[in-house]
Amino acid sequence: MNARGMDCNELVELVTAYLDGSLDSTDRARFDEHLLDCDGCENYLQQFRVTIATVGRIRHEHIDHDFRAKLLNAFRDWR
Repeated sequence: MNARGMDCNELVELVTAYLDGSLDSTDRARFDEHLLDCDGCENYLQQFRVTIATVGRIRHEHIDHDFRAKLLNAFRDWR
Protein backbone atom coordinates (compact mmCIF):
# COMPACT_ATOMS: atom_id res chain seq x y z
CA MET A 1 0.00 0.00 0.00
CA ASN A 2 1.28 3.44 -0.91
CA ALA A 3 1.42 5.66 2.18
CA ARG A 4 2.19 8.76 0.13
CA GLY A 5 -0.11 11.65 0.96
CA MET A 6 -2.19 13.47 -1.60
CA ASP A 7 -1.63 17.13 -2.39
CA CYS A 8 -4.26 19.65 -3.47
CA ASN A 9 -3.30 19.48 -7.16
CA GLU A 10 -3.72 15.71 -7.25
CA LEU A 11 -7.08 15.95 -5.48
CA VAL A 12 -8.34 18.42 -8.08
CA GLU A 13 -7.27 16.04 -10.86
CA LEU A 14 -9.09 13.12 -9.21
CA VAL A 15 -12.28 14.80 -8.01
CA THR A 16 -14.50 13.46 -10.81
CA ALA A 17 -13.18 9.93 -10.35
CA TYR A 18 -13.84 10.28 -6.61
CA LEU A 19 -17.41 11.42 -7.18
CA ASP A 20 -18.22 8.69 -9.71
CA GLY A 21 -16.70 6.00 -7.49
CA SER A 22 -13.96 4.93 -9.88
CA LEU A 23 -10.94 5.51 -7.60
CA ASP A 24 -9.23 2.41 -6.28
CA SER A 25 -9.37 1.90 -2.52
CA THR A 26 -5.85 3.26 -1.93
CA ASP A 27 -6.44 6.52 -3.79
CA ARG A 28 -9.90 6.91 -2.24
CA ALA A 29 -8.36 6.58 1.23
CA ARG A 30 -5.66 9.12 0.33
CA PHE A 31 -8.35 11.47 -1.03
CA ASP A 32 -10.48 11.14 2.12
CA GLU A 33 -7.44 11.63 4.36
CA HIS A 34 -6.47 14.81 2.50
CA LEU A 35 -10.01 16.18 2.94
CA LEU A 36 -9.72 15.75 6.72
CA ASP A 37 -6.80 18.18 6.85
CA CYS A 38 -7.61 20.61 4.02
CA ASP A 39 -10.58 22.94 4.34
CA GLY A 40 -9.85 24.41 0.89
CA CYS A 41 -10.21 21.04 -0.83
CA GLU A 42 -13.27 20.16 1.25
CA ASN A 43 -14.86 23.42 0.06
CA TYR A 44 -13.82 22.65 -3.54
CA LEU A 45 -15.47 19.23 -3.34
CA GLN A 46 -18.68 20.70 -1.93
CA GLN A 47 -18.74 23.38 -4.66
CA PHE A 48 -18.27 20.66 -7.27
CA ARG A 49 -21.20 18.69 -5.81
CA VAL A 50 -23.43 21.79 -5.81
CA THR A 51 -22.48 22.54 -9.41
CA ILE A 52 -23.31 18.99 -10.50
CA ALA A 53 -26.65 19.10 -8.69
CA THR A 54 -27.51 22.50 -10.17
CA VAL A 55 -26.59 21.56 -13.72
CA GLY A 56 -28.44 18.28 -13.32
CA ARG A 57 -31.70 20.18 -12.81
CA ILE A 58 -31.44 21.97 -16.17
CA ARG A 59 -33.80 20.48 -18.73
CA HIS A 60 -32.51 19.96 -22.28
CA GLU A 61 -35.28 22.02 -23.81
CA HIS A 62 -34.20 25.04 -21.73
CA ILE A 63 -30.72 25.11 -23.27
CA ASP A 64 -30.18 27.06 -26.47
CA HIS A 65 -29.43 24.59 -29.28
CA ASP A 66 -26.21 26.36 -30.40
CA PHE A 67 -24.94 26.65 -26.83
CA ARG A 68 -25.64 22.96 -26.18
CA ALA A 69 -23.73 22.03 -29.35
CA LYS A 70 -20.74 24.13 -28.20
CA LEU A 71 -20.77 22.45 -24.79
CA LEU A 72 -20.96 18.97 -26.25
CA ASN A 73 -18.14 19.78 -28.65
CA ALA A 74 -15.96 21.20 -25.86
CA PHE A 75 -16.34 18.08 -23.72
CA ARG A 76 -16.43 15.47 -26.47
CA ASP A 77 -12.82 14.37 -25.97
CA TRP A 78 -12.67 15.02 -22.24
CA ARG A 79 -11.29 12.09 -20.23
